[in-house]
Amino acid sequence: MPRRKPNGLRKNISLSASFIGACVVGGVLAAGLVLPAVGAAGLGAQSAVQNFDSLPDDFKTPPLSQASTIYDADGGVIATVYDRDRTVVPGDQMSPLVKTALVDIEDNRFYQHGAIDLKGVLRALNTNASAGGTAQGGSTLTQQYVKNVFVEEAGDDQAKVLEAQRATLDRKIKELKYAIKVEETLTKDQILTNYLNITFFGERAYGIEAASQRYFSVHAKDLTLPQAAMLAGLVQSPSGDDPIAHPTQAKQRRDTVLRKMAELGHITQKQAEDAIATPLDLTVTRPHQGCITAQSGEGFFCDYVHRTVLSDPAFGRTADDRQALWNRGGLQIHTTLVPKDQKAVQDAVTSHADASDKPAAVMTLVQPGTGKILAMGQSRPYGLDTDQTQIDLNVPKKMGGGLGYPTGSTFKPIVAAAALEAGLPPGQSYNTPYSIPWPTMTDCEGKRYKNTGDVHNDSPSLTGSFAMPQAMAQSVNTYFASLEADAGLCNVAQMANRLGITQQAGGEKLAVVPSMTLGSNDLTPLEMAEVYATFAAHGTYCTPTVITSVTAPGGKSLSVPQAACSQAMSATTADTITAMLTGVVQDGTGTQAGLKDRDNAGKTGTTNDSKQVWFVGYTPELAGATVVGDTVTPRPLEGQRMGGDTIENAFGGTVAGPIWRAAMEDALADVPPSSFTSVQLPSSGNDPGSPTDPTDPTDPTGTGGTGGSPTDPGNPNAPAQPQGQGQ
Repeated sequence: MPRRKPNGLRKNISLSASFIGACVVGGVLAAGLVLPAVGAAGLGAQSAVQNFDSLPDDFKTPPLSQASTIYDADGGVIATVYDRDRTVVPGDQMSPLVKTALVDIEDNRFYQHGAIDLKGVLRALNTNASAGGTAQGGSTLTQQYVKNVFVEEAGDDQAKVLEAQRATLDRKIKELKYAIKVEETLTKDQILTNYLNITFFGERAYGIEAASQRYFSVHAKDLTLPQAAMLAGLVQSPSGDDPIAHPTQAKQRRDTVLRKMAELGHITQKQAEDAIATPLDLTVTRPHQGCITAQSGEGFFCDYVHRTVLSDPAFGRTADDRQALWNRGGLQIHTTLVPKDQKAVQDAVTSHADASDKPAAVMTLVQPGTGKILAMGQSRPYGLDTDQTQIDLNVPKKMGGGLGYPTGSTFKPIVAAAALEAGLPPGQSYNTPYSIPWPTMTDCEGKRYKNTGDVHNDSPSLTGSFAMPQAMAQSVNTYFASLEADAGLCNVAQMANRLGITQQAGGEKLAVVPSMTLGSNDLTPLEMAEVYATFAAHGTYCTPTVITSVTAPGGKSLSVPQAACSQAMSATTADTITAMLTGVVQDGTGTQAGLKDRDNAGKTGTTNDSKQVWFVGYTPELAGATVVGDTVTPRPLEGQRMGGDTIENAFGGTVAGPIWRAAMEDALADVPPSSFTSVQLPSSGNDPGSPTDPTDPTDPTGTGGTGGSPTDPGNPNAPAQPQGQGQ
């Protein structure tokens, strides 16, 4: 970047300071602003020079706010997002015609003068004196560029923007000094390029590239003469000469530019006449940005990416730092979303539930062993219109989600994992009647829960001696109440913590109460998918991650949050849970969800009164969680309309299970099947195919059962009553 010698800068500043003093005395500021003569009470020449000299010499141009692009894992665009619609381009990507047009109409002596155009100032003074007011300004393009920098720094703060634009002597002095600095440090072509990248062209378009796209749907390098002249004419009054709102004024201004170009000999008279005869011929590309523009239900995932940038310290130490990074934009954000998987999820949820249905179908897919979120969809679209929402039902409230859902019996594998880690064998057997008093338990703070109230199964016929595999397959509540007591309530809570469950979806403290085993805490599909992905990954839990790389303007790679992976349980425990959950889809409550062509495992969940139903499952390659529930006014799903049909039997296996299966089948199409680790399970306990088994595929009403009356599980002083069904 060419620079003059430092003493040259000091000399120019000194001369300019003297010039300012002379102009102030005469009532004229060199910037071209005609001011009233300065009287005794006004700012004198000496004061003006002192103000000029006191300004710091350094002038720093802020990074220009521009558009960011969010990409899926295949490189496709999910959405373009921006605080200001701007794409910074180098000078060789701008049409020479627009550069010439801008110089001719705004500052035709740009290449002959320095920061100040004395001839221009005198000409403006002459014109204004004749007009009896301010009819013409004398600001150079460099001074205009500096003013645009001040406006850019003000951002969206209207008070600061107005201050940056005020025609005051102090501001003009500041503008002039920094214009001199710019002229000393940048070439004329660099100043012109910067000007064309920073200036506002109306219709939310900042910079020549965005303006070219907005009005003509072409790149800046491809502008024709009439197009270039119109855009050059816009900088004086982007609103008044807006070609969309005021086409007549815009054409008049464009033609003025063309005549000026011909007058200065940069185009021929014939070229000017031909261009003037040309209509505006706009091809408008409307502002099209934000997560709301994402297709295939990707808006919720896009919003999650946005919130990740604003919340994760990897993108800035403070919230203000992260917000500034987002506002500056120019980021190329590559994510974990797999288009094929996203389509599979979106097709599954929307084919089973309509946007206008009271129940909503929600699903997340993650990759075992990495924490990567591969897909995220729901039947209620992303948006602000009727039957739309911007609440991502897959994630916790702090990440733009809702309050979550009680998980029902999908929590039972966590209890089983805690029990195995505590040394209880998979053959642990209990004689389980239909109903038992809640066993006495103690939480991690030493609070003792006495056996207040009963826990019971859904079906009176679901009784007998069960080992862990059979109790899991048939989702026996009374068995898991006993298992939770023997495993230790605190051990169950600590296992949940190691699996990423440290609080409820709304931010409330995790309720460590006996009814945990029946899924009384409100959690999200994303959290439950990551839990089951841990079983698939032989006990390795990874925190959720959505961003794989971020490139800043100029090609610099930024640090991105990495998944934190840890061993939540032994591989033996995880593989044993997988073997048990394989039984659930083979001949347990999840038979209607099971995949036929590959190893798969999962668990059903149905909450009290069937207000929410779940299926969470996985293969070695993929884990997913599906929930269906009325998000506005939770009420029993049975009898409600969903997807054009009436729900007759609202259980995890009958409503959520088929959605999970449809999504997994499509997502795994063309993916070669792989196998789970083989684990030999004990065969003691009730035969799942016996006549007393309420989960026979011909009897869709079979469940593990509900507990007693629903009591707020978040109140540590409340009796430990269950809140959730088994299936």
